Amino acid sequence: MDTELSTRYTRRALLKILGAGIAQSAQRTPSAPANIIFIMSDDHAAHAISAYGSKINRTPNIDRIAQGGMRMLNCFCTNSICTPSRGAIMTGQYSHISGVKTLADGLDGARPNLAKYMRAAGYQTAMIGKWHLKNDPTGFDYWNILPGQGLYHNPEFIEMGRRKKHTGYCTDLIADFSLDWLRRRDPSKPFFLMCHHKAPHRPWQPGPKHANLYEGVDIPEPDNLYDDYKNRSHAAANTKMRVGDDNNAVDLKVVRPVGLEGRELRKWAYQRYIKDYLRCVASVDDNVGRVLDYLDAERLSDNTLVVYTSDQGFFLGDHGYYDKRFMYEESLRMPFLARLPGRVAPGSINKDIVLNIDFAPTFLDLAGQRTPVEMQGRSFRSILNGRTPRDWRTSMYYRYWMHLADHHVPAHYGVRTSRYKLIYFYGKALGSAGAIDKDTQPEWELFDLEKDPREMNNVYADPAYRTVVKKLKATLEKHRRAYGDS
Repeated sequence: MDTELSTRYTRRALLKILGAGIAQSAQRTPSAPANIIFIMSDDHAAHAISAYGSKINRTPNIDRIAQGGMRMLNCFCTNSICTPSRGAIMTGQYSHISGVKTLADGLDGARPNLAKYMRAAGYQTAMIGKWHLKNDPTGFDYWNILPGQGLYHNPEFIEMGRRKKHTGYCTDLIADFSLDWLRRRDPSKPFFLMCHHKAPHRPWQPGPKHANLYEGVDIPEPDNLYDDYKNRSHAAANTKMRVGDDNNAVDLKVVRPVGLEGRELRKWAYQRYIKDYLRCVASVDDNVGRVLDYLDAERLSDNTLVVYTSDQGFFLGDHGYYDKRFMYEESLRMPFLARLPGRVAPGSINKDIVLNIDFAPTFLDLAGQRTPVEMQGRSFRSILNGRTPRDWRTSMYYRYWMHLADHHVPAHYGVRTSRYKLIYFYGKALGSAGAIDKDTQPEWELFDLEKDPREMNNVYADPAYRTVVKKLKATLEKHRRAYGDS
């Protein structure tokens, strides 16, 4: 089976489950539990990490995690937008179960969550940086978060309920606060630290150290920067996230030159935005290095799982886009690098399909705990150890809910296997009297990722794929039933 069935829980039932989980945690004492540092950036695409073969930048410190551990090639988000992805990570649930479907939703602090279970397992818990789940964090011994999206320069933080403005660059400050908490922690207990960077989220504002990085250098363009969207969906062709056409003055830092249009506008705008994006990434990489250096200096590296990921992927000019949301590969894929000496083989690579709803079960497994019944994800601890379970999933389910809310991206859901991807832009087909224009008409896309890894050719209507379509639709409905998404 791909996953266990999960159902929606009432508030009272969820609290009952949490209580049972805490009682269970108290009865089970893991031997030599590993510390966990979960470093997550925002919108950092895997193809802007040199360990993943980036052609546009180098990330030597993030690469240290890959060199000392595992690089996962098929880690995917279940809803490619910031708040829902974070909700999935904290609860181990899909958006329709966690209640965090859109940017407007918050995570109910009374619900069971990863931090509560980790603390019940005897861990010290801390959340530092970008939280972005509206309500105050719960389950953490210490938290110091950005309000909402936060600012890059001289940001405010909310520390245990109290707001305070700080002088400095946000990425540096998040590392400062994380290292300060590590120094102040109780050394007799294992720790679970969520160190979550705002960068490289839009608007891209580099720190002073990297302000002139890439000056005078042309960043290589993706091979489909000038995508014309032929044989693709109306959704793909009419989104409002095209480089140049849809960038604003805040993105580009200058007013668009008069008379610059079409291909030349896209070429010019790509260089403007991608350099600032990569400058923000460089600061994240520096501060990942500071955390790794601390672990080495304190002799904590050998018993600390260090994870680096991002809340989703991001278009780096791919298909002519910036932003995320779509189920296309650049947006769907999350980087996931994990290092734990003695338990994760250095330099290892894995191609199994893992999801952001699997993170919580995996961390709990490392803490010696069973996966709570309400979580829909599954621990991939054995995969990190080099052993893939025979019944591991061979496909994954995705759903984006924010119909035309931002960048004119329609709501859609779909399924991805190792070779194929089927996407359904359902428009007003669900719960509506019918479509009223092209932006709300249902349409399908099918990509053969083996023949077309860049997703340039929609083969849904190709008779040669009729059997594939039938099988994928059956798999899609199986997932929707299994995950309770009706």
